[in-house]
Amino acid sequence: MLKKTFFALVLITCTQILRAQDTIPTQTPVDSTSIDTLAIDTTLVDTIVIRSVQQKIKHIPRGVNLTNPVISFSKTKARTKEFKYFRVPSFWDNENQLGINLSEVAFVNWSAGGDNAISILGVAKFKRNYKFRYLNWENLADMRYGINIQEGRAPRKTEDYIRLSSTFSYRNDTISNWYYSVKANFNTQFTNGYKYPDRDNPISGFMAPGYFFLGAGTSYIPEGKKFNLYLSPLTQRATFVLNQDLANEGAFGVDPAETDVNGNIIREGKNVLMALGILVTNSWDTQLSKNIELKHRLSLYTDYLHDFGNIDLDWQLTIDMIVNQYVKATIGTQIIYDDDIKFDEVRAPDGTITTPGVPKIQFKQLLAVGLAYSF
Repeated sequence: MLKKTFFALVLITCTQILRAQDTIPTQTPVDSTSIDTLAIDTTLVDTIVIRSVQQKIKHIPRGVNLTNPVISFSKTKARTKEFKYFRVPSFWDNENQLGINLSEVAFVNWSAGGDNAISILGVAKFKRNYKFRYLNWENLADMRYGINIQEGRAPRKTEDYIRLSSTFSYRNDTISNWYYSVKANFNTQFTNGYKYPDRDNPISGFMAPGYFFLGAGTSYIPEGKKFNLYLSPLTQRATFVLNQDLANEGAFGVDPAETDVNGNIIREGKNVLMALGILVTNSWDTQLSKNIELKHRLSLYTDYLHDFGNIDLDWQLTIDMIVNQYVKATIGTQIIYDDDIKFDEVRAPDGTITTPGVPKIQFKQLLAVGLAYSF
């Protein structure tokens, strides 16, 4: 019986040995000459220790909060502002501004004397600027018109102009601040202008004159600054005088009418004067303080064919002082010099011009306080 039991144990042991698999299999020699060198393939398995019972912390540092987090809305406040949904960013910079400036003075039994008067100035400005990577497109429409009404006399014009501008620029890379540019400008006024008190003979009017500039050049537009320098070696300027009476007189540089010895017009004066020259413009806006902004506009032009080197100047400097969201004060000056605009003209009794006059520097100063609405 004991022998049978021993034999059964030996048989079971041998069977288990035959069925078992070694975790590291025996490798055969690479060749017969290198029997001692074996390519052993091993696999490293990390051991993961899982404790069934965690040890308790004996020493708890000061300030440690071991309590379970609890979600509470006791300190949550109700929303007071409208939720702003995400909007896809736009590369357009839009500005719309409408304003009206008022000035009034009234007297009742005033011993020092004076006339009741009121001045009204309307302003409208619209900007549409696009800038993204290689492209920059700036568009501006600026219009002003003002009148002064004084007791005992007819209304007189104090401000009148229309200015439209568009500049399209392209650059080769996003590092450079220099652009290839094409620029178009148009300037004129709304109504007739007079040399008061004469109201019968207008000295200017709508499209008399009207200036149109079209040219190509280069622009310097630095990033993050409201600065633009435009240099154009090739710009065509067209001066329009659509008032035939002014055109016949040769106003604003156009060819005057031809007359016979009796003063009869043989050929009407031309309505357009074409010129080709160099144009330089510069604009710069900067914040002097929190509510004070300085705006600078400069335009210089000289003609290649007619009196090269004689420069036409238009310089405008404006300071805007913002009182609050709707009240704004403006101080501004403008200097204009154009060789084609003559002053101190002398006429004979029959209407012929004996002295054509001379060009002079034109200066305008503005101080206005009024309402402004931007949207």
